[in-house]
Amino acid sequence: MNLMEKEELVKIKAEELETATPQEIISWAVETFPNITFACSFGAEDVVIVDMLRKISTTADIFYLDTDFHFKETYETRDKMAEKYNIDFVRVSPKLTPEEQAAQHGDQLWLSDPNACCNIRKVEPLTRVLSTYDAWITGIRRDQAPTRANAKKVEYDYKFGLIKFNPIADWTTEDVWNYIRENNVAYNPLHDQNFPSIGCEYCTRAVMPGEDPRAGRWSNSEKTECGLHK
Repeated sequence: MNLMEKEELVKIKAEELETATPQEIISWAVETFPNITFACSFGAEDVVIVDMLRKISTTADIFYLDTDFHFKETYETRDKMAEKYNIDFVRVSPKLTPEEQAAQHGDQLWLSDPNACCNIRKVEPLTRVLSTYDAWITGIRRDQAPTRANAKKVEYDYKFGLIKFNPIADWTTEDVWNYIRENNVAYNPLHDQNFPSIGCEYCTRAVMPGEDPRAGRWSNSEKTECGLHK
């Protein structure tokens, strides 16, 4: 399938699947693109997708970007989900260890140049792993940030060169937590400590009452996205 054919398919399916359930979208995605993967960050949205995906397919790959800087609670959530769903999560690592990054770019790059840190520890590894797939699934939602407001449930990801599925794009935070409660899905306990959005330990803080849900990400800079979904 060439690019024009993919673009036409995406245009048609984006309209057809806009009112479909997340499960219907995931089912079509997995059936149509056997070489598909899900990018899991172990946040609330992503644990929902893991639960849905495993009820539909036991073979679809699920990977996570191990930046080496995650909270211990994030790794613990990974381990709980791996045991519950019998998943061997694909670990994708940066080319540089934290020590090599410090030697080449200075200590605490996340403070001096957070974009460079994300590029090294997230964007490059994601680019590398996605180059081996035909499509990917994400847990992004439109109301998470202005940069995600126009996300379609099916779209062509020009940045990474493959088809992208966002099956819960139109869900609210309440929808996510209703699913977690109704299906007894394990989730990161940091969510119960005012962390609605969880990234790396050095760049994430608790959100205070009245703040935007993503105010805890890169709060010491103007940065709002890690560069994976622009």
